[in-house]
Order: sequence, then C-alpha cells, then structure tokens
Amino acid sequence: MHFDLPQLIKSLGYLGIWGIVFAESGLLIGFFLPGDSLLFTAGFLASVPKSQLNIWVLIFGAFVCAVLGDNIGYATGHKLGRRFFQKEDSWLFNKKHLVKTQDFYEKYGKKTLVLARFVPIVRTFAPIVAGIGAMHYRTFMSYNLIGGFLWTFAITLLGFFLGKSLPPEKVDEYLLPIIGLIVLASLVPSFIHLIKENRANKS
Repeated sequence: MHFDLPQLIKSLGYLGIWGIVFAESGLLIGFFLPGDSLLFTAGFLASVPKSQLNIWVLIFGAFVCAVLGDNIGYATGHKLGRRFFQKEDSWLFNKKHLVKTQDFYEKYGKKTLVLARFVPIVRTFAPIVAGIGAMHYRTFMSYNLIGGFLWTFAITLLGFFLGKSLPPEKVDEYLLPIIGLIVLASLVPSFIHLIKENRANKS
C-alpha cells in the first residue's frame, strides 16, 4: 500500500492538519501520528504556486491546536494522576512511554516541554506527565507556548522555504525524497532510545 502524504494533506485541508496536530499534542491516540513530517510537508505544499494552503493560516492554526492539545494532555494527567501507572498495557497505552518521558524530565527539567516537541512519542506524553507531577499551570503554560511556537513555526517554515528555493518544475521530483528524509530524521531519536534501552537491558 502506497502512503501518499502530500495527497492526504490536500484531502484533509486545514481542519485535518490541525486535528492531527491537536491529537498528537495531547491525546493518547496521537502518539503514532506523523506531526513533524505532516507540518513540513504542509509547509512545502504551501510554497507551491496556486496552493490551497496559506502558510500563515496553516501555522497559526497549527500553533493554536498544539497549545490546546497540550492543555488537554496536562488536564488528563492532572485528573488521573498516578492511576496511569496502574493501567494495563494495550495498543493505545504503554507505561514505558510514561517512564521514557519521566526520564526526559529528569534530564532536562521544565525545558522538556519545549524539547519534547521535536521528539516523537515524548511530545504526546510530556504534557500528561507534567499534569501527573502537578507542575504549576502558569509554568506549564509558559513552556507550552514557547514549545508550540518553536515547533509549528520552525518545522512548517522549513518546508515552506525549502519549497520556495526549488524551481517550480522540480518540486514534484524532490518532494517525496525530501519527505522520506524528514520522516527518517523524526524517527532517529526513537531509534537511539531503543538502542540505549536494549544495551541497558543486556548489561
């Protein structure tokens, strides 16, 4: 089965893109969604002449949905608290994701809410763990705004300006290879974590 992300984005439009960003930022079902590659590709497509996507409308909506999604995640963690650790593992939830995110917090502190935006899976669980740990809401919101701004603006504009730098007749030729590289790059942190985890289990 061929997965055509550009065509998916064209079909979804603004609401679909924003919905995925919202889900990945704060809903447990969103941890497997392609946030980085989605924003990059949407930005790339917005650079094409006569595109149906306006780059600034796209970014502003993504930023709002990223911040709102994190707020839902924070509220979920704050309400359910430690009960998350008593849940049985399933396809939707795995306690190791919470543990991984906790380790991230121990290493980077409150900056996790900013840095996690660029790390798949941790991005989804960071606001939940912040809620579980009862982080002061004003502190959470400050880092949430910074992280959401940097992530949505940086990734989307990267795709947009890269698209603008290519000759129009070359856009289709380079789009899929570039998206493939972005997807691989977004998965690198997860692969590194798995390798470290396997080494730790063997030692």
